[in-house]
Amino acid sequence: MHLYRTHTCADLRANHVGQTVRLSGWIHRKRDHGGVLFIDLRDTYGLTQCVVHEGSPLLAQIEKFRIESTVTVTGKVMARTPETINPKMPTGDIELVIENVTLQGAADVLPFQVAENDGAGEDIRLKYRYLDLRREGMQKKIRLRNNVIFSLRERMMAQGFQEFQTPILTASSPEGARDYLVPSRLHPGKFYALPQAPQQFKQLLMMSGFDRYFQIAPCFRDEDGRADRLAEFYQLDVEMSFVTQEDVFSAMTPVIKGVFEKYGDFTGTPHRIEWLPHLTYADAIKLYGSDKPDLRNPLVLCDVTDVFKRDDVTFNAFKGVIAKGGVVKAIRAPNVADKPRSFFDKLNDWAKGEGAVGLGYILFKDGAGQGPIAKFVPDAAQAELKKAAALADGDAIFFVCDTPAKAAKMAGQARDKICDDMGIRETGVFKFCWVVDFPMYEFDDKTQKIDFSHNPFSMPQGGLDALNTQDPVTINAYQYDCVCNGFELCSGAIRNHKPEIMEKAFAIAGYAKDVLEHKFGGMLNAFRFGAPPHGGCAFGIDRIVMLLANEPNLREVYAFVMNGQYEDQMMSAPSDITEQQLKDLHIRLNLPKKVEAA
Repeated sequence: MHLYRTHTCADLRANHVGQTVRLSGWIHRKRDHGGVLFIDLRDTYGLTQCVVHEGSPLLAQIEKFRIESTVTVTGKVMARTPETINPKMPTGDIELVIENVTLQGAADVLPFQVAENDGAGEDIRLKYRYLDLRREGMQKKIRLRNNVIFSLRERMMAQGFQEFQTPILTASSPEGARDYLVPSRLHPGKFYALPQAPQQFKQLLMMSGFDRYFQIAPCFRDEDGRADRLAEFYQLDVEMSFVTQEDVFSAMTPVIKGVFEKYGDFTGTPHRIEWLPHLTYADAIKLYGSDKPDLRNPLVLCDVTDVFKRDDVTFNAFKGVIAKGGVVKAIRAPNVADKPRSFFDKLNDWAKGEGAVGLGYILFKDGAGQGPIAKFVPDAAQAELKKAAALADGDAIFFVCDTPAKAAKMAGQARDKICDDMGIRETGVFKFCWVVDFPMYEFDDKTQKIDFSHNPFSMPQGGLDALNTQDPVTINAYQYDCVCNGFELCSGAIRNHKPEIMEKAFAIAGYAKDVLEHKFGGMLNAFRFGAPPHGGCAFGIDRIVMLLANEPNLREVYAFVMNGQYEDQMMSAPSDITEQQLKDLHIRLNLPKKVEAA
């Protein structure tokens, strides 16, 4: 007989009755029924009920074992009596009568319960992550992650993609976030960077003639933590040669759609998959106030600036903003005439909590406009408002007035808030679309200069001619995102593969030619030796799993992860290093005063 087990804790059935078997696992629960001790033994495959009868010489020994201790038990499989059969357990027809037991690993008193959710906070769960991962729910989500990655690999290889690994220690690159830097011992004063993405290397693979590349790539970005962002994350990184953006969409849409079709019922609720037509960036902002709109939300935005410009409209709070170049964005909320006043008041309070002055509205009921703004908007203007927003009796319209960018953002947030308060967000569906035609550049109010708005390696629409003749903020790029249910799952682009276009594109963003050669000389040189037109994208694996698992927090779909402050409380990272380590790296610390005081 095997030293530890002949079967797993999920294997035994009625046909095993009478057999002597051996199981190993964790003590999931213990129950003392008047001298008869029951143990639910758990391994990663399932549970088996084990029993020690009154009078057994093992009873006193096993009673001392704490929950979550690991044991090996040997005994005979017995059929349960009809009234004790548990139909909810796959092994519920049998139990194992323990004849021998070995304590493999004793457990201390637990910091939280494993067998049930006792409300333990995230910090303690992460500190004892190995215990948290023993929970059935966590094990299912980590297995889901494994299955999703396996499925992605299969689907990519079936389309002729090959998987290659790219370096982890590389050069710092301006890709929109701070780099994690690694000091070099052999080159004092110089630093490697952990890759924000394998961007340059995957493009260089296209220069090398490999045509179709993918990688389950680790990426590192020194950004502030939030529920849908981690310092270290993984993406399905893809690049293809001799392709248009439609070729990229054609290759990747069935891969992602297939994964969601296969695992879309993970939560027990079947989800249908809808892949909607492409949406331009401009239309996404215009209609939804976001470049990653949740298309399960039926509400859309409209611009009613012209209504509030009218001479007969006397709402001066809006007129003053409009006079300075502001706009009025509006959200139609259908069939809310029966809502209590508190519905509108709570939305107004919410807007104030988001930093807005409030969320003005007009409710059209019994043919007349009602609400705090209605008296400033005469009947003729109200009629124009109804036409502009397709309003019917019983509808309300909410307003946001600010600069174009701020108004769109706030109206987009209000759109989602109103949808949720009305309870009209569609369920049981994953709604995807490709958002295309992103701006190549944006004006940064803080630095007062033109900068890249997305990926600096993208091909501008119109090529060199557009860079030479157009206002930079009017130039679109062959850039695209894939969004699903309000999340950006993917970002990608057709790449700029011509040195002269790249030099001009970076010059507009303030990068001199010598800086470009210094930072990207390897890729620029490759462009000069026959670069193929190429493009690709990267899908966030963590967000895919998060959506499939219906988890709002990425940390719930990782095995080992840091908290929201990017601290690993289990491994005590980040940690202090010794003076000798600093000396080896030729580094001297210059800490902020508050850190020194601590």
